[in-house]
Amino acid sequence: MAQKTSGLIQRCGFLLLMILFLPHVMTSSVLSVNGKTENYILDTEPGLQESLKCAVENHTRDEELLWYREDGRVDLKSGNKINSSSVCVSGIREDDNGITFTCKLQRNQSVSVSVVLNVTFPPLLSGNDFQTAEEGSDVKLVCNVKSNPQAQMMWYRNGGILNLENHHRIQQTSEYLQLSITKVKKSDNGTYSCIANSLIETKTKDFHLIVKDKASTVPIEPIIAACVVVFLTLVFGLIARRKKIMKLCRKDQGPQCRTAL
Repeated sequence: MAQKTSGLIQRCGFLLLMILFLPHVMTSSVLSVNGKTENYILDTEPGLQESLKCAVENHTRDEELLWYREDGRVDLKSGNKINSSSVCVSGIREDDNGITFTCKLQRNQSVSVSVVLNVTFPPLLSGNDFQTAEEGSDVKLVCNVKSNPQAQMMWYRNGGILNLENHHRIQQTSEYLQLSITKVKKSDNGTYSCIANSLIETKTKDFHLIVKDKASTVPIEPIIAACVVVFLTLVFGLIARRKKIMKLCRKDQGPQCRTAL
């Protein structure tokens, strides 16, 4: 009897251990993307094509895989889901820089590996090439820039380094270089060059500023007020004269006066 009891206890203990270790066994599968089991950065360039292959390692059964581009699910063909799955990133552009692709285990999506695209490209500059302003007005020259790695930016004027004066102010972010000129002068005329220097290449974009003479402004409101006064004066004058003429006609009562009226 004691031996049967001891054997039953051992079997129960074994089953308990199996239950405790079952979740570990079921989730022991490991994912890898292009042979890497940890998140990593993939260096690439515009125009290239990159292939990402996700595979399940140490699996004891067939596992379904999922691919995500940022937060959006990637559609996969039926034969490209089980145990291994590949996605092709073609026609890579500058805007793809920083995009994350993630492979996940469908059964347990906490098991995943992510790849971040690091798209390197020379500076791309844009902005309003020609700008006209009246003397005394405020002007902003904005040089938009895209670059990876980030470029060092500076302003030149008429081929030389811009000498900043009191009415000049420069503001720079990772996306633009801005030159603000308050109360612009005729001496501010010229070509302003936005220069972006990166480890890959140096690019330049010219901005042409034309400062015109300040246009003379005619005061409209005083003119309108004066016209109203003159008009009312004429109206009142005609009314007063008509009354005077009518009085004269009543006194005379001649046919010639009545005809005049």
